[in-house]
Amino acid sequence: MNMPANSTFLKEMGITEWTLRDASPNTSQAIVAAEESGSQALNAVNETMVANETTSTTEAKVRVSYGIWWFFGSKPQGEAEVLFQNTIRVLGLTPQEWTWKSPLETFNPELLPQDGTPIVALAFGGPAAQKLSGERDGLAELRETVLAMSADGAEDLPLIATFEFNQLLASPKNKALFWQDLLLAKSVLQNT
Repeated sequence: MNMPANSTFLKEMGITEWTLRDASPNTSQAIVAAEESGSQALNAVNETMVANETTSTTEAKVRVSYGIWWFFGSKPQGEAEVLFQNTIRVLGLTPQEWTWKSPLETFNPELLPQDGTPIVALAFGGPAAQKLSGERDGLAELRETVLAMSADGAEDLPLIATFEFNQLLASPKNKALFWQDLLLAKSVLQNT
């Protein structure tokens, strides 16, 4: 089966396809060839990767953005802010790719990107998720579901409910669930 067909099937099943962050098309082609023809192609993969590493150190890397992240909730402070900054770093987001918003702000549809860049919204805490989605269920029921924002003009924006950072600090066992929420948001963003 060829790679585009695999990608199509994975996308239809809602599975995020993982790729090397710094992979060039040559590397991907060499890996596919390695699967098909064995050790000779494996040597080609190694040579291609060494060549790519050499060129990447001399050339500026071009970073591809997958979309914009909107974070809603009480702005974290202190240790919660450190956890938030670590989350931003792990997601690999630049300052232009995310913004912090209050769930009480009136939504302005003119703020949507005109170039069609996808957006995913994360609501930190039950009250923020309820306010943005119009749902009445608690956070436990709203998590692990792709919700829709209830604001006029934002009905098509996916919304993911997750824990507040202070909740994560108070109960570290929820960090694994928080990570699942981030992966869901990333998957939604990449598949839109």
